[in-house]
Amino acid sequence: MKHFSRALIWLTLSEIIFNIAGYVIHASLGRILGPVEYGRFGIIVTLTTMLIVLIGNGVPTAMSKYLSEVFENHPDRVRAIKRQAIILQIMIILPVTVIFYFLAPFIATTVLRDPSLTPLFKLSAFIIPAFAAASFYFYYYTGLHYFRLQASLKTLRSLARIFCIIGLGYVWGVAGAVAGYIAAPLIIFLIASLYDILKVTPSLPKTEDVNFSFTRKELLKYAWPFTLFLIFYELVLTADLYFVKALLQDDYLTGLYNAAITAGRIPYFLFYALTIILLPAIAKSKTAKTDDETKSLVTQSLRLMIIILSPMLALMYVYGAEVIHFFYGAKYAEALTPYLIFIFGAIFLTVFYVFSFALSGAGRIFIPMYASLGGLVLMSGLNLALIPRFGLPGASLAVTLTSFFLMIIILIALVHEFKISLLPKAFFVSLGSSILIGFIAYILPHSVFTFIPLSAVLFSLHLVFLWHMKILTPKDLGPLGKMLHRKK
Repeated sequence: MKHFSRALIWLTLSEIIFNIAGYVIHASLGRILGPVEYGRFGIIVTLTTMLIVLIGNGVPTAMSKYLSEVFENHPDRVRAIKRQAIILQIMIILPVTVIFYFLAPFIATTVLRDPSLTPLFKLSAFIIPAFAAASFYFYYYTGLHYFRLQASLKTLRSLARIFCIIGLGYVWGVAGAVAGYIAAPLIIFLIASLYDILKVTPSLPKTEDVNFSFTRKELLKYAWPFTLFLIFYELVLTADLYFVKALLQDDYLTGLYNAAITAGRIPYFLFYALTIILLPAIAKSKTAKTDDETKSLVTQSLRLMIIILSPMLALMYVYGAEVIHFFYGAKYAEALTPYLIFIFGAIFLTVFYVFSFALSGAGRIFIPMYASLGGLVLMSGLNLALIPRFGLPGASLAVTLTSFFLMIIILIALVHEFKISLLPKAFFVSLGSSILIGFIAYILPHSVFTFIPLSAVLFSLHLVFLWHMKILTPKDLGPLGKMLHRKK
């Protein structure tokens, strides 16, 4: 548990830096390109990165699960698992890249009814192998529990993204920004592979376990349902933007909606670090048959989410206008209404996503897979019904209703699988505290220059209150204290 908490802090810090970089990128490009071109940029990058998340992360995630089960007691099996994962990943990524490249005219002209997007989609096809190469090493180091190395690589990638995407976007517009999405992961792949060659691989046993037979079929056995889960989930996460583009046929409105959902996804991106740790940690504890540790991991994760997400929602809602203005400027003021609706869905979807990884680590991937499929069907129906009638708020409402449905399903599955309590005291105390700080934020003067420090002060008051109520405990802060003491 100490290792879990410390790793979570390191990865959360790097994830915060990574997402600050992401918002710097989106805020800068939103201002550089303007709403119309920013809407086109959002369509291109969202589709391509969604595709690589769908197709490219299934095998590496399966690899990290199997590595986490063997790296301590059977390090002589690591090379065999990695080798099969590399072969399978190449067999998947190369044809997907080629197919996407040649489907670019169809996607642009027939699906989105905008032929001018064709060359941009063709260029974005090269994001797929670049992203997959960097992600492969990220999951490889996840399986080996090299969490500090992961944090370092994530931070370096943040810097590479800022310089490559904003720099090239400033010079060459949307095409330059897309090229930056290719260059940044390639830089990280080179660094990660060099570290592997010089440090990691030489530390592994040179003689492999001859009694250990690991085939690509074993990777696929776990990877295919996980990949389907990612496909359905990512479509739930991003389909609303494409429904807006296809149904409203307005690049300006698409740009506004892209701004609204990008600003509203802050909680989702923040808790991504938790998914990185949960899957291999639970897989390892399940392999060791330490059910008490597994239950403790899930319970601690749930407590952290309750403590942090409720005040984030309150502050993001009250300071919604300031959040939009801070990231995108006055030109995007009309994004406020869909943003205020969307942030509730972002909170619900964050809970679903994090605990889907917990169930995946326990070998129960089919639960989130079928849940996300149902969510996709519901999301599609709601978008078709609500967007023509209500416009951008209708798209946000479709996300929120679908996300609430998914959160309820995953919480029921969590209780059934891990036999945990949903921590009603922590929930209601944290909710009450969040409503209080939200009311204080509402009556205080609002300014784009002061809402961040005021949010930090109010969030700190929330934590102090939870400490007084014994919801936040020394156990939660112990790893952070050790890190700070070590730095001194």
